[in-house]
Amino acid sequence: KGLDKKALEATEQRKEENEDFKELMSSDTAAKELLKFAKNRLNKFYNPKLYKPPAKTELSSEDKIVENMSGTSAPTESPGGIAGTGIAVFAEVSQHSQKEAPPPPPETFGPYTKKSEDSMGIMSMIDLLIADLDKEVTEAETNEKDAQADYETLMRDSANKRTKDSKLLSEKETIKAETEADLESHTDEKASTSKELMSTMQYIQSLHNECDWLLKYFDVRKEARASEIDALGKAKAVLNGADYSLLQVSSAGFLHHRF
Repeated sequence: KGLDKKALEATEQRKEENEDFKELMSSDTAAKELLKFAKNRLNKFYNPKLYKPPAKTELSSEDKIVENMSGTSAPTESPGGIAGTGIAVFAEVSQHSQKEAPPPPPETFGPYTKKSEDSMGIMSMIDLLIADLDKEVTEAETNEKDAQADYETLMRDSANKRTKDSKLLSEKETIKAETEADLESHTDEKASTSKELMSTMQYIQSLHNECDWLLKYFDVRKEARASEIDALGKAKAVLNGADYSLLQVSSAGFLHHRF
């Protein structure tokens, strides 16, 4: 969102800068043409050799017929533009030039001097104004070119970053899905292992109880087993011809000991 907002702001700023550039170029071009027109008009009086008459307009077929029949030239439309010079400022300038009022006109020239001195001073001043306009136009074109290049670079970098971010987001979503799947698998495995562990612990407890019982009654069982072995030995001896009385006394003692 932050990247899109930055790109949108840069686009709006670039549009405003471009509109200002077009307005400046239009006004400077009109001013330059007007100064050239004024210089050419002054040359008509001060330097006739440098004067360039306006191009002749070609008459239409109807105007030629009127001229041939009447012997006079057909009326021509007066040039429009600034002060009838034919130099017009683009409509775009009028839409964007509602700013401060123009400065007051310069003071009139001093007392009358020679024709050549007047012409040189006026021509030099017009040439200086034209040179200033050319300089301003050159600077404006350079700034416009640099601003457009910076804007294109910003848009290209933004597009590349957006592509990288989208790719990174896709990779993270894939990793997240894999991690969630592993988590679910491990959860199921843990539940199964927990059941198995519980069964093992129960079996160990049963073994422990059995061992405790065996340890507790080990001495008693050992003594009883020894008495049984002794009785069996005497019984075997009787069968082999030993004294019955001894066997009876021994048997009575053995039975008394057992019960």
